[in-house]
Amino acid sequence: MIDLDIDIGRTALVLIDLQNSNVKRDLAPYTAEQVVGNCVLLSGEMRDRGGMVIFVRVLVDQMQLPPADAPLRKPGAPAPPPDASLLAPDAQVQAQDIVVTKRQWGAFYGTELDQLLRRRHIKTIVLGGIATNFGVESTARAAFDRGYELVFVEDAMSSMAADAHAFACGRIFPVMGKVRSTRHVIDALQAGTGDA
Repeated sequence: MIDLDIDIGRTALVLIDLQNSNVKRDLAPYTAEQVVGNCVLLSGEMRDRGGMVIFVRVLVDQMQLPPADAPLRKPGAPAPPPDASLLAPDAQVQAQDIVVTKRQWGAFYGTELDQLLRRRHIKTIVLGGIATNFGVESTARAAFDRGYELVFVEDAMSSMAADAHAFACGRIFPVMGKVRSTRHVIDALQAGTGDA
């Protein structure tokens, strides 16, 4: 039984930070290869149905580094390699996909993402990417505040620690939207039923 109805014309797949700097990380509970593989399956299904696919990347060399107890990149650390901010080739970005560039964790602040979605009358965002409790969660919170309906693809995202991923997917995301597997979302897309 499909309990997720997706209106393809009003839904966008938004994939966060599937870029070289992140796919080289040790992730849990899913490896980068698993996450990227599931994102490729989702983006293929969306494209096959004429859906909107958006890849978001962060310019890691332009992110602010305010004082923090445990910064992801310590002040004074060597600059990231030149290809760190490029989307990973395995993500299989296509010419018809939209690429949004950001300079912070979340994909809404200081970008054109909200305008792109509203011009297409998008009401539902399907989210995946790296990392669950950083870029994905920051983007989700901003989307929720703007009134978008959210579908979180649990096995199309991962983090640097399994417990951080589990907490976001088990405690935060169910309050903001629907948490489903890649298979579940693809089944719903293939069923092609109704509204999200």
